[in-house]
Amino acid sequence: MCGAAVHEAVIAAGEKETGVTIHLVDEEYDHGEILAQCSVPVLPNDTVGSLSQRVLEREHLFLVETLDHIARGEIPLPG
Repeated sequence: MCGAAVHEAVIAAGEKETGVTIHLVDEEYDHGEILAQCSVPVLPNDTVGSLSQRVLEREHLFLVETLDHIARGEIPLPG
């Protein structure tokens, strides 16, 4: 499951939070060793569009934060 379908399922399930995962890319889609994760709140009035936008904004910031942690040696990379 990917894209809007994920946000739709999260809202339909009544979840209070969703999340962002940064992982190493491998030969399988959305797979690979997880490097970092963070949560994103699901608000009571969220739509697929509003949740998608909030997750995307957090993804952009979290990617930079994760790269910073990698550069500082706080998140080791294999090999």
